Amino acid sequence: MQVRQLNHSDAEHYYELRLEALLTNPDAFITTYEQEKQKPAPIKTTAERLSNETSRTFGLFISEKLAGVVTLLKETHPKFSHKASILAMYLTPEHRRKGGAEYLLSETIQFAKSIGLEILHLSVVTDNHPARKLYKKMGFTTYGTERKAIKLADQYLDEDHMVLFLEK
Repeated sequence: MQVRQLNHSDAEHYYELRLEALLTNPDAFITTYEQEKQKPAPIKTTAERLSNETSRTFGLFISEKLAGVVTLLKETHPKFSHKASILAMYLTPEHRRKGGAEYLLSETIQFAKSIGLEILHLSVVTDNHPARKLYKKMGFTTYGTERKAIKLADQYLDEDHMVLFLEK
């Protein structure tokens, strides 16, 4: 298992994994598979996003194959520059519950500390018990629940908002 920051050369593999994530766990993402597929020049756009200065996307590689991802999005306003959000975390189903998600998130947290961040936020659907369990294990605490945060065609989903205060 290896974790490293993704860059423009990883765009095609990242995009393929993102499509898989949107199909496999549609409730965990705001973007739908159909919306993602309709984007023009998706590999080019993905490559640009992976080279963005305000975000860093980390990949978990198992046997040199991209098996998981997570994005760290830094706040840009000077008064919020000590904070970032954890977004779009996904692991392929065959690699879940084997320590990869914890390793990926741990490496992302270490990177956040290394660049001087003090607070990490994330939101997770309240029914996503494995993700909530992982985040709690990593030290995140829930500071609020947003009822009806996500509206689907036939139901609403609540989201827990979680925070991790990083030690200096």
